[in-house]
Amino acid sequence: MKKLLNIVITITLVIGSYIVFPTTKINAQAEGSIQTGDTLKLLWEKYDIEKVDSDSIDLRFINEEEKAKISKSLIENKENSLNVSDKENSLEISNKEKKLLARLVHAEAKGEPFEGKVAVATVVLNRVEHKEFPDTVKEVIYEKNAFEPVQNGSINENADKEAHKAVKEALADQENNDELLYFYNPETATSDWILTREVVKTIGDHAFAI
Repeated sequence: MKKLLNIVITITLVIGSYIVFPTTKINAQAEGSIQTGDTLKLLWEKYDIEKVDSDSIDLRFINEEEKAKISKSLIENKENSLNVSDKENSLEISNKEKKLLARLVHAEAKGEPFEGKVAVATVVLNRVEHKEFPDTVKEVIYEKNAFEPVQNGSINENADKEAHKAVKEALADQENNDELLYFYNPETATSDWILTREVVKTIGDHAFAI
């Protein structure tokens, strides 16, 4: 009887030592930016683990393939989040400012290729973002001696559909605008200073510079 009791105790201890595992934290530091808490959250959802039990997850239940998938998922979520933030940081202007900008584009680039009209709108948007210029579309356009249509009154003419379309495209493509800050017609320019600026591209009759 005593021998049988010893066998039972031995089996119990063996089973007990196998079931009780040491606490193992998951370190999911993918690309140096993903935190352990993020990995645990995914694991809770995937394996239906209660939060109170999350401090004793044994890695032996999760194979390397699953861990790799979790890390990849976290990286993609991180990148998507950054992309959303980038979009939110893009310049947004009011409808009133869009109409004003379209009138400037119409006045400055009438008869120019559509690409040139987009570039004119881009120059204004870039100036709004640049530290050396005013902070709004209206202030940039009405800055003293900045644009001839303001001086001669043609800024008040109604813009055509293509000018409005050019403004829309310039707003949608702010990341690929070559950081243009100036434009002028080399044939009619009277300022020696403007000729010193670095020309990035020429579209129609206008040279666009930084």
